[in-house]
Amino acid sequence: PIVDSQDRVVAVLAGRPKGDNWDALMKRAAEEIEQTRGQIRPKNSTRGKFPSAEFGFGHGGGRKKPSNVHQPSATALARLTGLLMLQCFQSLVGFANCIFQAYAPETHAYYWGCMQKLRGWDPSLCSLFSDSVFASYTVNFGPVTVSHPHTDSANLSFGWCAITALGRFDPDKGGHLILWDLNLIIRFPPGSTILIPSALLTHSNTPIQDGEFRYSFVQYSAAALFR
Repeated sequence: PIVDSQDRVVAVLAGRPKGDNWDALMKRAAEEIEQTRGQIRPKNSTRGKFPSAEFGFGHGGGRKKPSNVHQPSATALARLTGLLMLQCFQSLVGFANCIFQAYAPETHAYYWGCMQKLRGWDPSLCSLFSDSVFASYTVNFGPVTVSHPHTDSANLSFGWCAITALGRFDPDKGGHLILWDLNLIIRFPPGSTILIPSALLTHSNTPIQDGEFRYSFVQYSAAALFR
């Protein structure tokens, strides 16, 4: 973990779980992202020169109440649902939640309580991952996902965002995570997960090499959901 001067955990470089099949799962995730990108034509991201698609539910940004993320077509909804229901993404979500609970149990419990109340209030809210404390998920389709410096100001300020790097690139030469406020450049290999307070820390990525591919999968919750 990354800790502050008072030994409080600020972020977690979770890496990857032990297991012989993790590389195969992450390879499948990257392949499925690439295939889905050609099927749904996702919109361009505001955080870099790459397309992205959001899934789940949120509040704010024009929404008058907590509601599911609108998809541009029934095809897009079906393809994204099918993508995220794959075992590789179910495993990614489970791993990120385990790390969240282990390193920030009180915050994790706060998220869980809020999500349970929201789903009880409106059972139609999207719940592909029944054991997850996160409300929203973004797939960054690349094929060169390199974000510019930004914060995710709509997310809960003291909460965490789980970012997983995917694809085929040399992590010694590119794709690093930069945490500008902490003056850190972090090696970020494919298949690895890092949890950060993305609403507070300015973050971005270093470029990858020509001919390489980088995607990412992000899990988070909008601050407005916790009102």
